[in-house]
Amino acid sequence: MAHRDDVAALRALVKGAGLRVTASRVAVLGLLRAAAQPLSHGEVADRLTDAVADRATIYRNLVDLVEAGLAHRSDLGDHVWRFEAVAAGHGADHHPHFICTSCGAVECLPEVELALPRSRTPRALRRNQVEIQVRGRCDTCP
Repeated sequence: MAHRDDVAALRALVKGAGLRVTASRVAVLGLLRAAAQPLSHGEVADRLTDAVADRATIYRNLVDLVEAGLAHRSDLGDHVWRFEAVAAGHGADHHPHFICTSCGAVECLPEVELALPRSRTPRALRRNQVEIQVRGRCDTCP
């Protein structure tokens, strides 16, 4: 679990987003903020290993964090929702992901800026309501 000061900061974030502060919600947010890549519900539940809550509660917490703007939910093309915290370095906007077509590994990529003419840009793109995915083989796959 996170350091005591980190837990206080996580509790403040949850409360500031208008959510009830619970141990499981704080643990889920802490795990998402510490993760280097987006995590599926199963991965979150496995990493919390019954220490905090059951799988259904963890899923509800993930959905609540998304609705409160503390996390993003993405489908990277395999019909599995993955969750990641909205945090410093990732900002409120979505960022691109690299998905290995061989092993399925997912990595966050640095934010990119698309230079498109404003007149022909779809509204969803102007509102940052799109996901950019880059697919290929990762460096560890043969």
